[in-house]
Amino acid sequence: MTQTTNTIQGIIFDYGGTIDTDSRHWAEVLWDSYQKNHVPVDKESFRQAYVHGERTLAREPLVKPTHDFHDVLRIKTGLQMRHLWEQGLLPSAEAAEDMARTVADDCHQTVLQTLEHTRPVVTMLAREYPLVLVSNFYGNIAHILQQYGLRDCFSHIIESSVVGVRKPDPAIFQLGVEALGLAASSVVVVGDSYTKDILPARSIGCQTVWLKGTGWTPGEGDDNVPDAVIRSLTQLPEWIATRRPHLSFLPFCCSK
Repeated sequence: MTQTTNTIQGIIFDYGGTIDTDSRHWAEVLWDSYQKNHVPVDKESFRQAYVHGERTLAREPLVKPTHDFHDVLRIKTGLQMRHLWEQGLLPSAEAAEDMARTVADDCHQTVLQTLEHTRPVVTMLAREYPLVLVSNFYGNIAHILQQYGLRDCFSHIIESSVVGVRKPDPAIFQLGVEALGLAASSVVVVGDSYTKDILPARSIGCQTVWLKGTGWTPGEGDDNVPDAVIRSLTQLPEWIATRRPHLSFLPFCCSK
């Protein structure tokens, strides 16, 4: 890890890939579940189905504000599996629906298991700092945070579908900084995406912590650019404690 001497007065968190999967890109989480549940497609076909699903969700308001995250997963996997069936890669529409349900259920269990060690980190930091969430999401992130017991941790939520700005546009992070009411240099942005979180946040003067894991593009990024590189969110308090040694964060300074 590298570090600067700037103080930290507020924290901006990414959500997807950061809090819910602790550094794993959602495509990789889904692909692992495809393999585990014997979905009979290769990875390139899966990636094409994944992109198809994400582009469909960007065009069509299929996710409603009242949908929880399990609902979101069912919509995503439904779009993916239907695309694979239409490409002739799955035996029937019924099989596609069954596989979508199975993968969504499995991935939701992965999220619940991950939250067992990421939620305590977020809730502890919320007692010491003002937190803002900045996320590319579908209009229901507040409902999801409430579902997982995290809504009260964040003073503000900056959600792309609500504010009309998406990462990697630095303007969405500027909105987060303004919500905190702090100088950008005293705000640290924590995210799993080098291109969508680290570079745009750094460009407006924020400190950055890269939660580096399994991303969409292997080998992406430069470890020397962010102020710190961590492999699990549980390592974040340890880095913050180097800035404020009196804070007792040691119970969370461990690997997954």
